[in-house]
Amino acid sequence: QVQLVESGGGLALPGGSLKLACAASGPTSDRYTMGWFRDVPGQEREFVAVLSGTGGAMHYGDSVKGRFFISRGGAQNTVVLQMDNLKPEDTAVYYCAGRIGSGAQFWGAYNLWGPGTQVTVSS
Repeated sequence: QVQLVESGGGLALPGGSLKLACAASGPTSDRYTMGWFRDVPGQEREFVAVLSGTGGAMHYGDSVKGRFFISRGGAQNTVVLQMDNLKPEDTAVYYCAGRIGSGAQFWGAYNLWGPGTQVTVSS
């Protein structure tokens, strides 16, 4: 059973940076497509970024393009989300998600989920 755990959330100032990490444990493979999504109360779960396990293609949600960057972490079976130039509207619970197959931007395509980590951007 593969399990995902996020880390690195917290409080940041507007214009600041945070780095989130997602560690996968259990039988894992670099072929897993790994995505990040975020939840804001009263809103639909939003796609943030995805790193495809088949070919390594990366895609980003429109609201984070040019500010957030997804990559494989230095440790095996980790994925990192570097968040720069943070804005108050980035405040959300961020979730790491995984699936076998190509990259997908719809949260319903993922069958593996971490418990989430809170990111708050405020002065």
